[in-house]
Amino acid sequence: MEGDGGRCSGGSRDPDVVCEKHLFKSQLSGCLVQLACGHRHCAFPLDCNGLCVWNAETAEPLHLSGHHYSISALSFGSKIKPLLVCSASRERVIVWNLDECTQKVKEGLTPRGIVIGTLLGMVLHVRFSPDDQQVAVCAGNRIYMLSAKNEAILAELDGHLAPVTAAEFCTWEKSMLISVSEDRTFKVWDYSSGQLIYQSGVLTAAFPLLSLLIDEENKQIITGCVEGQLWIFSLISDHNYRCVAHINLKKEEEKFCNKVWKSGKEIGEAQTTSKLGKTNNIRPEGSVETSLPILLIEHCDFLACLHNEENIYSARNTSYFWIGSSTGLLIINSANFELEAFLSYKDYSNLSIRFARSCALTRQAVNGKVLCLITSMFEDMIAVLEVNLAALVRTQQSDFLLRRSENSHSVIARCSLLTNSPLCKGLKKNLKEPSSKTFGVKSMVKDQPLVFHNKIKSSGYTAAPQMTMFSPNTNLKKNEVSKWKTSCKSKNKEYPMESYPPIKHEKKISVTCKPTPICCIQYSGDGEMLACGLADKTILIFNSNLTDTYNVFSGHDGAVNSVGWSHDKKWLVSASEDRTLRVWSVSHNKPVLTLGKEKFHKTVRFAQFYFIDNFILLGCGAEFHLLNFHLDTTKDDLKRYKQRSICKLVQKFPMASTMEITSLSAVNDFYSYIVLTAGSNRALEVFDLNVGCSTAVIPEVHTRSVHQICQNKGSSFSTQQPEAYNLFMTTAAGDGIKLWDLRTLRCERHFKGHSSRCYPCGIAVSPCGRFLASGSDDKCAYIYEMHSSTFSHKLKGHTESVTDVTFSPLSPQLTTATLDGKLQLFLP
Repeated sequence: MEGDGGRCSGGSRDPDVVCEKHLFKSQLSGCLVQLACGHRHCAFPLDCNGLCVWNAETAEPLHLSGHHYSISALSFGSKIKPLLVCSASRERVIVWNLDECTQKVKEGLTPRGIVIGTLLGMVLHVRFSPDDQQVAVCAGNRIYMLSAKNEAILAELDGHLAPVTAAEFCTWEKSMLISVSEDRTFKVWDYSSGQLIYQSGVLTAAFPLLSLLIDEENKQIITGCVEGQLWIFSLISDHNYRCVAHINLKKEEEKFCNKVWKSGKEIGEAQTTSKLGKTNNIRPEGSVETSLPILLIEHCDFLACLHNEENIYSARNTSYFWIGSSTGLLIINSANFELEAFLSYKDYSNLSIRFARSCALTRQAVNGKVLCLITSMFEDMIAVLEVNLAALVRTQQSDFLLRRSENSHSVIARCSLLTNSPLCKGLKKNLKEPSSKTFGVKSMVKDQPLVFHNKIKSSGYTAAPQMTMFSPNTNLKKNEVSKWKTSCKSKNKEYPMESYPPIKHEKKISVTCKPTPICCIQYSGDGEMLACGLADKTILIFNSNLTDTYNVFSGHDGAVNSVGWSHDKKWLVSASEDRTLRVWSVSHNKPVLTLGKEKFHKTVRFAQFYFIDNFILLGCGAEFHLLNFHLDTTKDDLKRYKQRSICKLVQKFPMASTMEITSLSAVNDFYSYIVLTAGSNRALEVFDLNVGCSTAVIPEVHTRSVHQICQNKGSSFSTQQPEAYNLFMTTAAGDGIKLWDLRTLRCERHFKGHSSRCYPCGIAVSPCGRFLASGSDDKCAYIYEMHSSTFSHKLKGHTESVTDVTFSPLSPQLTTATLDGKLQLFLP
């Protein structure tokens, strides 16, 4: 054995990131060995059957002997006093009290451990129970529950068809143990009774599962295989162990390296060298190692290490975990399932080991640093590394990473309108009093007809004179008075912020006599009315409880793609497949404004009011239009066919490198300069209309084109923090829902657990900001809680695909729409 302490990294990367604290030369067995790190100690086999425990505080190794065969598994206990370590080989399992062993060494005596198991077979994994009273030993196809105090087999768990590679105790469920195996399944056990609770299906075609972690914060298990695949399953009692996410680490590593590489090219050669090291160390696409075995999954103390980093932003309610592979260490965000940082051993020239056979990490960081223990794949070497977590993230930080800046985007307008802003120009155009030239009507009185003039109200000379002025109506019935009071109260009612999710089915109606697809639905701002755009070219308006049809609008010649309410709830704008846009008065059934086919070269997919009803936004082809308008409901008897409302184009905004805008969103309930667009190129683009141009592009937002962008738009969010307005969501068929932060242009959470595979379905966020609803093509709607990446409730009972969902801004109720023309109402 040879030691080499205190080596500091001075290779091609930042020396503050990782240093080699100690290097041991030792004969290693050819098989995979479970190493152990914990409580500032590292435990590893020395010359096969010897045990070495290295103390990071004193930098002194403690040598223990008691095995005759090679040690194959090691684990530290959960408690610090006394600090226990378990070592296992083919012929025996031993528990060592490190305090007692250290004391005996000081006294010149030979320390001895307690043999708790003998002749169990080839042991691949050992783990202490949370109270350190029991030890789970994975030997062959079985798991033995042994007493940590004496040699006694408490239970024997038999059910796997191949060697068990890992096992973990569930801390919040009494007597629950979870195991993974080379048979490519995981099993859930009640180890006190020896009963099998749950058995998964085969997760992978040919590659055994190697590692396992239980995420106590999110109540999930994470397991990985030899081929670099990760699976996350929910352990919440009513989730039935459903799969939350499946992650391909090779693809995530390649995507991460590509982003760093592209960002390095953009910020220049000199800055790239200083921040990211040598540019040739960043691998372009396609050069990530073909094999990425997941040797270890461990908790990462990410937030605790980065709380003093001012220029690094991270989600506060997010957990992170380490992935140990043969080529390096990776940090995964459990909310969005993306790679946060990557440490490659071969990028640091001073590290003695470039490819690891086994790996272990300390769970908790000390002074922002964690210990990492690795063994070499090709040489007889064991290295103790110290990784500076904050420095690792800092060296890889760039424009795409977690960064706040003073000029970051904000949905809420933070400055006044610029004089050359398209919004300012549009507001200056006076459309309130249209000129006679605009309508083609002469202004001279002598040219007006003498008989066919406009209607004049009768003088009333044939009616009896009105003797009483402003007489109050005192004949109201009691129920009418109560309705009036209820109506007044409802208008002043605030949305209950601490409400339960609307999962109770209340009502179902058919909007037409025969099945007709509902394309879109939206509540008015006061929650009193619900607008529905149908595939049969009509628009229906219902009251909020779906008991009455308030109005029916007809006039489009194609399916209605979108409907949008004005801020004052008096107008409704609609877009259709017939390449027209129409604005309707809610109290009438004829359009007040119509923009025909001659205005648009392609179908109008999206239309909405914008800037507190001062403009209309619409998406057409690969661009969106900013329109200024004036609505006039008065009629000229001479020219009843001609609309008096006018609309003018302020400016067109093209989206870069796309064939078609697939979604558009902006806030109308308060002044905001930001418009979000998504294109068929799978990118999302941010436009600042005060500046009048695109200010940011997020490429590859989803694996498919974004179907819908959902923002916190209404005044119901006034009780939330202003930052809540900067959160928005995107969804795409087959790729779930993603939550984004506009300030960092970063995905904060990826909602999975279900997915509309083919048909794009709508999403909506509740006014309280706690719940997310999604439609699906499996005839169900799904409710998510914002802090969880998997759905909490599944709303069944639909007879066709759920095409759209919407929350009422007035009360905690959810309305769903289906492909066969049905509306369903759900209450808490």
